[in-house]
Amino acid sequence: MKDLHELKRQFLEYLEIERGRSVKTVENYDRYLERFFEFAKVKKTTDLTEEQVREFRLFLNRQPGSKVGGRVEPMKRRTQNYYLIAVRAFLKFLRKRGIEALSPERIELAKVPQRSLDLISPRELKRLMEAPDTKELEGKRDKAILELLFSTGLRISELCALSIDDVDLTRDEFSIRGKGDKIRVVFISDSARAAVKDYVMHRKDMDDALFIRYGHKAKKGDDLRIHPRAVQRLLKKYAAQAGITRKVTPHVIRHSFATDLLSNGADLRSVQALLGHANIGTTQVYTHVTDKHLRDVHKKYHSN
Repeated sequence: MKDLHELKRQFLEYLEIERGRSVKTVENYDRYLERFFEFAKVKKTTDLTEEQVREFRLFLNRQPGSKVGGRVEPMKRRTQNYYLIAVRAFLKFLRKRGIEALSPERIELAKVPQRSLDLISPRELKRLMEAPDTKELEGKRDKAILELLFSTGLRISELCALSIDDVDLTRDEFSIRGKGDKIRVVFISDSARAAVKDYVMHRKDMDDALFIRYGHKAKKGDDLRIHPRAVQRLLKKYAAQAGITRKVTPHVIRHSFATDLLSNGADLRSVQALLGHANIGTTQVYTHVTDKHLRDVHKKYHSN
């Protein structure tokens, strides 16, 4: 009988190789499972019990989470569920291989409130797009990043992974490899295409990455490709310049992309495909902020 840590290693390899999960996802699953094993103090699969999972849930529920004002909130239910999802996936893996263990169906996830959307107004978005100084090469890059994010709804990891050859500027579409190694088509607007073209034309380097780093940090190492953290920082900078007080992240731009489509009449299935969501339930979070019909009904029939 193999011990839990050996089986965990095989499970993580299965996630990365057979399921095509990203390295970051595999690292997270490793961390979640290791914390559970340390808490449960078990070495064999047959030692895992429902009671241990219940006690682990209580343990997680009492862990500190994010700091709000002067107090520390408990760990969010959504974060707790990440641990339980990892344990359940591991148990499903064991069952597929005929290894006796607790049934994964015995683990229920905690109910979580519907995720709220961080959105910026169309006027704020316009100011954000106009914030970069395109007289400088770095400003041209940042303008291209902002335009491409809003035009395509790309995830930050997808944007940073782009190479110059991935985007054919003679066409209005290109393919992207997203979560789960799935390929989808995204479309590029005229303004985004113009911004990317302007940036690429003025570059002097030979790096194959579409977006590269500048400044003193770019001289360290051979890899010039921009990192997600750098994109988050530049968005924060331009949001401040544009007078936007709320938090602006790459995912906020993605939200704006989705809500803009739905507000203008796009159907949910099409938006799901453009965002690369595996489950349409993930896309449905946008519908409550874009339902013009409900707004019209309220205006027509509600007495003020």
